[in-house]
Amino acid sequence: MNMDNVVSYFSGGPAKIPNEVLEQVSRDVLQYGNTGVGVLEISHRSPAFLAILDNAITTIKELLDVPPNYRVAFFTGGGNGQFSAVPLNLMNRTGKADYIVTGTWSKSAAIEAAKYGTVQHVLPEGSTFMGVPDVSTWKLDPDAAYLYYCDNETIQGVEFATRPVPPEGVPLVCDMSSNICSRPVDISKFGLIFAGAQKNIGCAGVTLVIIREDLLDAPRSPHCPVILDYAVITNKNSNYNTPPVYAIHVLGETVSWVKRQGGIEEMKNRSDAKSKLLYSTIDSSQGFYVNEVKTENRSRMNVVFTVGAGEDRNKDLEAKFVEEAGKENLKALKGHRDVGGMRASIFNAVGIEHVRKLVVFMDKFRNENSENESSETRKLVDINK
Repeated sequence: MNMDNVVSYFSGGPAKIPNEVLEQVSRDVLQYGNTGVGVLEISHRSPAFLAILDNAITTIKELLDVPPNYRVAFFTGGGNGQFSAVPLNLMNRTGKADYIVTGTWSKSAAIEAAKYGTVQHVLPEGSTFMGVPDVSTWKLDPDAAYLYYCDNETIQGVEFATRPVPPEGVPLVCDMSSNICSRPVDISKFGLIFAGAQKNIGCAGVTLVIIREDLLDAPRSPHCPVILDYAVITNKNSNYNTPPVYAIHVLGETVSWVKRQGGIEEMKNRSDAKSKLLYSTIDSSQGFYVNEVKTENRSRMNVVFTVGAGEDRNKDLEAKFVEEAGKENLKALKGHRDVGGMRASIFNAVGIEHVRKLVVFMDKFRNENSENESSETRKLVDINK
Protein backbone atom coordinates (compact mmCIF):
# COMPACT_ATOMS: atom_id res chain seq x y z
CA MET A 1 0.00 0.00 0.00
CA ASN A 2 1.39 3.39 -1.03
CA MET A 3 1.13 5.75 1.94
CA ASP A 4 3.49 8.47 0.70
CA ASN A 5 2.69 11.88 2.18
CA VAL A 6 1.59 13.47 -1.09
CA VAL A 7 -1.31 15.36 0.49
CA SER A 8 -0.88 17.69 3.46
CA TYR A 9 -4.18 17.41 5.31
CA PHE A 10 -5.19 20.16 7.75
CA SER A 11 -8.77 19.17 8.49
CA GLY A 12 -10.38 20.27 11.75
CA GLY A 13 -11.95 16.84 12.12
CA PRO A 14 -12.28 14.11 11.22
CA ALA A 15 -8.58 14.70 11.01
CA LYS A 16 -5.35 13.11 9.88
CA ILE A 17 -4.61 9.65 11.25
CA PRO A 18 -0.98 8.45 11.32
CA ASN A 19 -0.07 6.52 8.17
CA GLU A 20 1.35 3.71 10.26
CA VAL A 21 -2.03 3.32 11.98
CA LEU A 22 -3.98 3.50 8.71
CA GLU A 23 -1.87 0.73 7.23
CA GLN A 24 -2.43 -1.54 10.23
CA VAL A 25 -6.17 -1.00 10.64
CA SER A 26 -6.69 -1.34 6.88
CA ARG A 27 -5.16 -4.80 6.98
CA ASP A 28 -7.26 -5.60 10.03
CA VAL A 29 -10.46 -4.90 8.09
CA LEU A 30 -9.77 -7.94 5.94
CA GLN A 31 -8.15 -10.18 8.51
CA TYR A 32 -7.82 -9.50 12.22
CA GLY A 33 -5.11 -11.56 13.84
CA ASN A 34 -5.87 -15.27 13.64
CA THR A 35 -9.64 -14.86 13.96
CA GLY A 36 -10.30 -15.72 10.32
CA VAL A 37 -12.52 -12.65 9.92
CA GLY A 38 -12.08 -8.90 9.70
CA VAL A 39 -12.16 -6.59 12.70
CA LEU A 40 -15.49 -5.16 11.49
CA GLU A 41 -17.01 -8.61 11.88
CA ILE A 42 -15.78 -9.78 15.28
CA SER A 43 -18.22 -10.08 18.16
CA HIS A 44 -18.05 -7.43 20.86
CA ARG A 45 -18.13 -10.30 23.37
CA SER A 46 -15.23 -12.17 21.76
CA PRO A 47 -11.77 -12.49 23.31
CA ALA A 48 -10.39 -10.62 20.28
CA PHE A 49 -12.46 -7.51 20.98
CA LEU A 50 -11.94 -7.70 24.73
CA ALA A 51 -8.21 -7.57 23.99
CA ILE A 52 -8.74 -4.51 21.76
CA LEU A 53 -10.74 -2.83 24.52
CA ASP A 54 -8.14 -3.65 27.16
CA ASN A 55 -5.32 -2.29 24.98
CA ALA A 56 -7.13 0.99 24.40
CA ILE A 57 -7.98 1.53 28.07
CA THR A 58 -4.58 0.43 29.36
CA THR A 59 -2.66 2.61 26.91
CA ILE A 60 -4.80 5.67 27.71
CA LYS A 61 -4.14 5.13 31.42
CA GLU A 62 -0.40 4.82 30.83
CA LEU A 63 -0.12 7.80 28.48
CA LEU A 64 -2.13 10.18 30.64
CA ASP A 65 -1.01 8.75 33.98
CA VAL A 66 -4.61 8.23 35.04
CA PRO A 67 -4.88 7.80 38.85
CA PRO A 68 -6.34 4.53 40.18
CA ASN A 69 -9.54 6.23 41.41
CA TYR A 70 -10.57 7.15 37.87
CA ARG A 71 -12.40 5.08 35.28
CA VAL A 72 -11.87 5.11 31.52
CA ALA A 73 -14.87 4.46 29.30
CA PHE A 74 -15.99 4.78 25.68
CA PHE A 75 -19.26 6.28 24.53
CA THR A 76 -20.99 6.99 21.24
CA GLY A 77 -22.66 10.31 20.40
CA GLY A 78 -19.53 12.45 20.09
CA GLY A 79 -19.02 15.69 21.95
CA ASN A 80 -22.65 16.65 21.49
CA GLY A 81 -23.68 13.49 23.28
CA GLN A 82 -21.50 14.52 26.21
CA PHE A 83 -23.05 18.01 26.21
CA SER A 84 -26.17 16.15 27.37
CA ALA A 85 -24.50 13.39 29.39
CA VAL A 86 -22.60 15.76 31.68
CA PRO A 87 -25.62 17.63 33.08
CA LEU A 88 -27.83 14.53 33.06
CA ASN A 89 -25.28 12.70 35.23
CA LEU A 90 -23.84 15.51 37.34
CA MET A 91 -26.11 18.56 37.59
CA ASN A 92 -28.77 17.02 39.80
CA ARG A 93 -26.58 17.40 42.90
CA THR A 94 -27.36 21.13 43.16
CA GLY A 95 -29.42 21.82 40.05
CA LYS A 96 -26.97 24.37 38.68
CA ALA A 97 -23.56 24.46 37.02
CA ASP A 98 -20.95 27.03 35.98
CA TYR A 99 -19.92 27.25 32.31
CA ILE A 100 -16.91 29.10 30.92
CA VAL A 101 -17.96 29.99 27.36
CA THR A 102 -14.99 30.83 25.13
CA GLY A 103 -16.21 29.65 21.73
CA THR A 104 -18.76 27.73 19.71
CA TRP A 105 -18.43 24.37 21.44
CA SER A 106 -18.63 25.57 25.04
CA LYS A 107 -21.55 27.78 24.01
CA SER A 108 -23.33 24.75 22.53
CA ALA A 109 -22.63 22.77 25.69
CA ALA A 110 -24.11 25.53 27.86
CA ILE A 111 -27.25 25.75 25.71
CA GLU A 112 -27.76 21.99 25.98
CA ALA A 113 -27.14 21.93 29.74
CA ALA A 114 -29.77 24.63 30.28
CA LYS A 115 -32.42 22.04 29.38
CA TYR A 116 -31.64 20.15 32.57
CA GLY A 117 -30.89 22.85 35.15
CA THR A 118 -29.57 26.35 35.71
CA VAL A 119 -26.53 27.35 33.69
CA GLN A 120 -24.46 30.14 35.20
CA HIS A 121 -22.09 31.97 32.87
CA VAL A 122 -18.70 32.52 34.48
CA LEU A 123 -17.36 35.16 32.09
CA PRO A 124 -18.61 38.75 31.98
CA GLU A 125 -21.40 39.59 29.56
CA GLY A 126 -20.13 40.71 26.18
CA SER A 127 -16.99 38.57 26.23
CA THR A 128 -15.72 37.87 22.74
CA PHE A 129 -14.28 34.61 21.47
CA MET A 130 -10.80 36.07 21.04
CA GLY A 131 -9.23 34.61 24.16
CA VAL A 132 -9.87 33.78 27.80
CA PRO A 133 -10.70 36.84 29.96
CA ASP A 134 -8.60 37.41 33.06
CA VAL A 135 -9.64 35.24 36.00
CA SER A 136 -10.30 38.39 38.07
CA THR A 137 -13.41 38.96 35.93
CA TRP A 138 -14.82 35.46 36.50
CA LYS A 139 -17.86 34.74 38.65
CA LEU A 140 -17.66 31.29 40.21
CA ASP A 141 -20.37 29.71 42.37
CA PRO A 142 -19.20 27.51 45.28
CA ASP A 143 -22.57 25.71 45.11
CA ALA A 144 -22.29 24.75 41.44
CA ALA A 145 -22.56 21.04 40.71
CA TYR A 146 -19.50 21.40 38.46
CA LEU A 147 -17.40 23.91 36.50
CA TYR A 148 -17.34 23.25 32.76
CA TYR A 149 -14.97 24.48 30.05
CA CYS A 150 -13.64 23.54 26.61
CA ASP A 151 -9.85 23.39 26.67
CA ASN A 152 -9.46 24.17 22.97
CA GLU A 153 -12.06 25.78 20.73
CA THR A 154 -11.42 24.45 17.24
CA ILE A 155 -13.50 27.05 15.38
CA GLN A 156 -12.13 30.22 16.99
CA GLY A 157 -8.66 28.78 17.67
CA VAL A 158 -8.72 29.59 21.39
CA GLU A 159 -6.88 27.36 23.88
CA PHE A 160 -6.58 27.69 27.65
CA ALA A 161 -2.99 28.38 28.69
CA THR A 162 -3.67 27.13 32.23
CA ARG A 163 -6.28 24.98 33.89
CA PRO A 164 -9.21 26.80 35.54
CA VAL A 165 -9.40 26.38 39.31
CA PRO A 166 -12.94 25.78 40.61
CA PRO A 167 -14.11 26.54 44.16
CA GLU A 168 -13.24 23.84 46.67
CA GLY A 169 -15.46 20.80 46.27
CA VAL A 170 -16.69 21.73 42.80
CA PRO A 171 -15.65 19.12 40.19
CA LEU A 172 -13.90 20.42 37.07
CA VAL A 173 -15.36 19.09 33.80
CA CYS A 174 -13.43 19.53 30.56
CA ASP A 175 -14.04 18.98 26.87
CA MET A 176 -10.59 18.03 25.55
CA SER A 177 -11.80 16.74 22.20
CA SER A 178 -9.28 18.69 20.15
CA ASN A 179 -6.15 18.73 22.31
CA ILE A 180 -6.21 15.46 24.25
CA CYS A 181 -2.79 13.76 24.24
CA SER A 182 -1.07 16.92 22.96
CA ARG A 183 0.37 18.10 26.29
CA PRO A 184 0.71 16.75 29.83
CA VAL A 185 -2.42 16.93 31.98
CA ASP A 186 -2.81 16.37 35.72
CA ILE A 187 -5.88 14.14 35.64
CA SER A 188 -6.26 14.35 39.41
CA LYS A 189 -7.38 17.98 39.11
CA PHE A 190 -10.46 17.00 37.09
CA GLY A 191 -13.74 15.38 37.92
CA LEU A 192 -14.37 14.41 34.32
CA ILE A 193 -12.67 14.75 30.94
CA PHE A 194 -14.21 13.78 27.64
CA ALA A 195 -12.79 13.79 24.13
CA GLY A 196 -14.17 12.86 20.75
CA ALA A 197 -11.56 10.66 19.11
CA GLN A 198 -11.69 12.10 15.60
CA LYS A 199 -9.09 14.84 16.01
CA ASN A 200 -6.10 13.58 18.00
CA ILE A 201 -6.72 9.97 19.00
CA GLY A 202 -8.47 8.18 16.15
CA CYS A 203 -11.54 8.27 13.94
CA ALA A 204 -15.11 9.41 14.35
CA GLY A 205 -17.53 7.14 16.20
CA VAL A 206 -16.17 6.92 19.74
CA THR A 207 -15.78 9.37 22.62
CA LEU A 208 -13.32 8.89 25.46
CA VAL A 209 -14.55 9.62 29.00
CA ILE A 210 -12.30 9.72 32.06
CA ILE A 211 -14.29 10.12 35.26
CA ARG A 212 -13.45 10.17 38.95
CA GLU A 213 -15.10 7.20 40.65
CA ASP A 214 -16.99 9.16 43.31
CA LEU A 215 -18.90 11.00 40.59
CA LEU A 216 -20.39 7.71 39.44
CA ASP A 217 -22.52 7.89 42.60
CA ALA A 218 -23.78 11.42 41.87
CA PRO A 219 -27.60 11.72 41.75
CA ARG A 220 -28.53 11.41 38.10
CA SER A 221 -31.49 12.94 36.35
CA PRO A 222 -34.39 10.47 36.18
CA HIS A 223 -34.47 11.29 32.47
CA CYS A 224 -30.88 10.19 31.81
CA PRO A 225 -30.89 7.57 29.02
CA VAL A 226 -29.10 4.39 29.99
CA ILE A 227 -26.74 4.79 27.01
CA LEU A 228 -25.47 8.08 28.53
CA ASP A 229 -25.37 6.83 32.12
CA TYR A 230 -21.74 7.00 33.30
CA ALA A 231 -22.24 4.41 36.05
CA VAL A 232 -23.94 1.89 33.79
CA ILE A 233 -21.43 2.15 30.94
CA THR A 234 -18.33 2.11 33.16
CA ASN A 235 -19.61 -0.77 35.27
CA LYS A 236 -20.11 -2.75 32.06
CA ASN A 237 -16.58 -1.88 30.91
CA SER A 238 -17.93 0.07 27.90
CA ASN A 239 -19.65 -3.10 26.70
CA TYR A 240 -23.23 -2.53 27.87
CA ASN A 241 -24.45 -2.75 24.29
CA THR A 242 -22.57 -3.26 21.03
CA PRO A 243 -19.87 -0.59 21.16
CA PRO A 244 -18.15 0.96 18.10
CA VAL A 245 -15.68 -1.89 17.73
CA TYR A 246 -13.69 -0.49 14.82
CA ALA A 247 -13.48 3.05 16.21
CA ILE A 248 -12.18 1.73 19.53
CA HIS A 249 -9.61 -0.35 17.64
CA VAL A 250 -8.43 2.71 15.70
CA LEU A 251 -8.25 4.68 18.95
CA GLY A 252 -6.18 1.97 20.59
CA GLU A 253 -3.78 1.80 17.66
CA THR A 254 -3.48 5.62 17.57
CA VAL A 255 -2.65 6.04 21.25
CA SER A 256 -0.21 3.13 20.93
CA TRP A 257 1.42 5.11 18.09
CA VAL A 258 1.66 8.15 20.38
CA LYS A 259 3.37 5.97 22.96
CA ARG A 260 5.89 4.64 20.42
CA GLN A 261 6.64 8.16 19.22
CA GLY A 262 7.76 9.19 22.69
CA GLY A 263 4.52 9.86 24.54
CA ILE A 264 2.73 13.03 25.59
CA GLU A 265 5.84 15.13 26.17
CA GLU A 266 7.02 14.44 22.63
CA MET A 267 3.58 15.37 21.26
CA LYS A 268 3.80 18.64 23.21
CA ASN A 269 7.21 19.44 21.76
CA ARG A 270 6.00 18.75 18.23
CA SER A 271 2.84 20.81 18.71
CA ASP A 272 4.83 23.73 20.10
CA ALA A 273 7.22 23.65 17.14
CA LYS A 274 4.47 23.38 14.52
CA SER A 275 2.31 26.14 15.95
CA LYS A 276 5.30 28.45 16.53
CA LEU A 277 6.28 28.10 12.87
CA LEU A 278 2.79 28.99 11.67
CA TYR A 279 2.23 31.91 14.03
CA SER A 280 5.65 33.39 13.26
CA THR A 281 4.75 33.29 9.56
CA ILE A 282 1.48 35.10 10.26
CA ASP A 283 3.06 37.68 12.56
CA SER A 284 5.89 38.47 10.16
CA SER A 285 3.56 39.03 7.19
CA GLN A 286 3.17 42.76 7.91
CA GLY A 287 -0.57 42.46 8.35
CA PHE A 288 -1.24 40.44 5.22
CA TYR A 289 -2.21 37.48 7.40
CA VAL A 290 -3.97 38.18 10.69
CA ASN A 291 -4.75 36.09 13.76
CA GLU A 292 -6.82 38.08 16.28
CA VAL A 293 -6.66 35.68 19.23
CA LYS A 294 -4.86 36.86 22.36
CA THR A 295 -1.29 35.63 22.13
CA GLU A 296 -1.42 33.59 25.33
CA ASN A 297 -4.57 31.79 24.14
CA ARG A 298 -3.57 30.99 20.59
CA SER A 299 -4.40 27.37 19.89
CA ARG A 300 -1.55 24.95 19.22
CA MET A 301 -4.02 22.69 17.42
CA ASN A 302 -6.10 25.03 15.24
CA VAL A 303 -4.37 28.06 13.73
CA VAL A 304 -7.01 30.42 12.33
CA PHE A 305 -6.14 33.40 10.16
CA THR A 306 -7.57 35.83 7.62
CA VAL A 307 -6.20 38.02 4.84
CA GLY A 308 -6.31 41.46 6.42
CA ALA A 309 -8.68 42.39 9.24
CA GLY A 310 -11.76 44.50 9.87
CA GLU A 311 -12.75 46.68 6.95
CA ASP A 312 -9.54 45.70 5.16
CA ARG A 313 -10.26 41.98 5.28
CA ASN A 314 -10.15 40.51 1.78
CA LYS A 315 -12.45 37.51 1.48
CA ASP A 316 -11.79 37.20 -2.23
CA LEU A 317 -8.10 36.60 -1.54
CA GLU A 318 -9.04 34.11 1.19
CA ALA A 319 -11.05 32.09 -1.33
CA LYS A 320 -8.16 32.31 -3.75
CA PHE A 321 -5.76 31.14 -1.02
CA VAL A 322 -7.82 28.03 -0.31
CA GLU A 323 -8.22 27.24 -4.02
CA GLU A 324 -4.53 27.63 -4.87
CA ALA A 325 -3.43 25.79 -1.75
CA GLY A 326 -5.56 22.85 -2.82
CA LYS A 327 -3.76 22.73 -6.14
CA GLU A 328 -0.52 22.37 -4.14
CA ASN A 329 -2.04 19.42 -2.25
CA LEU A 330 -2.50 21.55 0.87
CA LYS A 331 -6.00 20.36 1.75
CA ALA A 332 -8.81 21.36 4.14
CA LEU A 333 -7.59 24.88 4.88
CA LYS A 334 -10.95 26.60 4.56
CA GLY A 335 -12.08 28.11 7.85
CA HIS A 336 -15.22 26.93 9.60
CA ARG A 337 -18.41 28.17 7.98
CA ASP A 338 -19.25 30.25 11.09
CA VAL A 339 -16.11 32.40 10.86
CA GLY A 340 -14.66 31.93 7.38
CA GLY A 341 -11.04 32.70 6.63
CA MET A 342 -8.50 29.91 6.87
CA ARG A 343 -7.75 27.29 9.49
CA ALA A 344 -4.77 24.98 9.66
CA SER A 345 -5.48 22.16 12.08
CA ILE A 346 -2.18 20.62 13.12
CA PHE A 347 -3.13 17.69 15.30
CA ASN A 348 -0.64 15.06 16.45
CA ALA A 349 -0.62 13.10 13.17
CA VAL A 350 0.28 16.15 11.07
CA GLY A 351 4.07 16.16 10.76
CA ILE A 352 6.09 19.35 10.82
CA GLU A 353 7.13 18.71 7.21
CA HIS A 354 3.55 19.50 6.19
CA VAL A 355 3.59 22.73 8.17
CA ARG A 356 6.86 23.72 6.48
CA LYS A 357 5.24 23.10 3.12
CA LEU A 358 2.29 25.29 4.15
CA VAL A 359 4.40 28.25 5.29
CA VAL A 360 6.38 28.17 2.04
CA PHE A 361 3.08 28.45 0.19
CA MET A 362 1.89 31.22 2.54
CA ASP A 363 4.99 33.29 1.83
CA LYS A 364 4.67 32.69 -1.90
CA PHE A 365 1.00 33.63 -1.91
CA ARG A 366 1.65 36.82 0.06
CA ASN A 367 4.45 37.90 -2.26
CA GLU A 368 2.26 37.35 -5.30
CA ASN A 369 -0.83 39.06 -3.91
CA SER A 370 0.27 41.74 -1.47
CA GLU A 371 0.35 44.38 -4.22
CA ASN A 372 -3.42 43.91 -4.50
CA GLU A 373 -3.90 44.93 -0.88
CA SER A 374 -4.25 48.50 0.30
CA SER A 375 -1.37 50.17 2.10
CA GLU A 376 -3.50 50.17 5.24
CA THR A 377 -3.85 46.38 5.19
CA ARG A 378 -0.10 45.95 4.76
CA LYS A 379 0.57 47.67 8.06
CA LEU A 380 1.45 45.43 10.94
CA VAL A 381 -1.76 44.82 12.90
CA ASP A 382 -1.34 44.97 16.65
CA ILE A 383 -4.05 42.50 17.58
CA ASN A 384 -3.20 42.22 21.26
CA LYS A 385 -3.89 45.75 22.49
